[in-house]
Amino acid sequence: MAAEIQQQDVAGEIVIAGAGLAGLAVALGLHRKGVRCVVLESSPVRRTSGFAFFTWTNAFRALDALGVGDKMRGRHLQLEGVRVVSSSTGKVAQEMDLQVKGKLGPHEVRCVHRNVLLQALEEELPAGTIRYSSKIVSIDQDEHGSAKILHLADGTTIRAKVLIGCDGINSVVAKWLGLAKPSDSGRLATRGLAHYPDGGHGFEPKILQLVGEGFRAGVVPTSDTDVYWFFTWSPSPDGKDGAVDRSPAAMKQFVLTTMRGAKVSPQVLEAVERSEMSDVLAAPLRYRPPLSLLFASISKGNVCVAGDALHPTTPDLAQGACTALEDGVVLARCLGDAMAADGAGEEKERIELALRRYGGIRRWRSAQVIAASYVVGFFQESDHPVVSFVRDKLLSGVLARTLLMMPDHDCGKL
Repeated sequence: MAAEIQQQDVAGEIVIAGAGLAGLAVALGLHRKGVRCVVLESSPVRRTSGFAFFTWTNAFRALDALGVGDKMRGRHLQLEGVRVVSSSTGKVAQEMDLQVKGKLGPHEVRCVHRNVLLQALEEELPAGTIRYSSKIVSIDQDEHGSAKILHLADGTTIRAKVLIGCDGINSVVAKWLGLAKPSDSGRLATRGLAHYPDGGHGFEPKILQLVGEGFRAGVVPTSDTDVYWFFTWSPSPDGKDGAVDRSPAAMKQFVLTTMRGAKVSPQVLEAVERSEMSDVLAAPLRYRPPLSLLFASISKGNVCVAGDALHPTTPDLAQGACTALEDGVVLARCLGDAMAADGAGEEKERIELALRRYGGIRRWRSAQVIAASYVVGFFQESDHPVVSFVRDKLLSGVLARTLLMMPDHDCGKL
């Protein structure tokens, strides 16, 4: 006999799919606004993949709005600058100060441990907000059109008054909305975290970028004892570059061999050698075509998306996580204000208007970040002689300054 399907009615609540950065940011923003929600996370425990990410000025403005910015400042080094080095020559192509003032105030950037931030966001939420091992597999409309019926992998069905998809690049919610399928950039990425338990890693509090020779890499200290690094490349069609064997040992050896074939310092090589590899050993870099977002249905009725479900992007401007946090603040503000506006029309209409307002605010910003990241990645990674010459001699300053253009943004308060 088939197992009896469990039903759980949470039609009076907002349901968020995904307990990543975007999902928890939305949840915490709504909690600060006095609005209840439930977060459904497919994983059995908190996700820890990715190690760390750059948290730029715009992200700290979002974190401050959520009330957790100072927690991150207290545990991570403030980075003072960017040094771009050509992997072809070993020479410094560009130096840039990160402690300058932008149009909206002083810049601030740290490399934040992903798990530390997720834990900080979760700790601010009421107990029981996140329900792990809860994967949405399909979405239906109820007979009255006022709620969504969510079918979970374990057979549970949930009725939701509002559905917010923060379920990543393979989002079920984005598919339901009809958003364009993410495109393959033709590039792969791997990353690692090197531990120096006694300190003394010797890296300055700067972002060290290596560009050219067919790869793009970066090394940055997160604290006195930890150094995060990333490496992106375009695999050869014949697989001779080591992209086929993605075991931890083989992937680390591939990165080291590639770097040793270029002009990379021994200090960087040592960081890779002593590192712990990510559980996602070689992830394809995908992005949603930016033009498609200008005309897409970011929201439809009482459903919308945020984070990677909305704007998957290549990591070349380090803005994926930052813009996800922006999404969380903007969406919580729009939806929270609508839920609090008692007597201002039917709640269903207020919710739909709030989600449309959110989509209008985030549409151009999302497309802009995706497009700029793709272009920067193309120029920084290419080993084509003409592109390399233009990059190293003419565009190095422009590409470096682009890093500060996207963070010079304020998503506002809750």
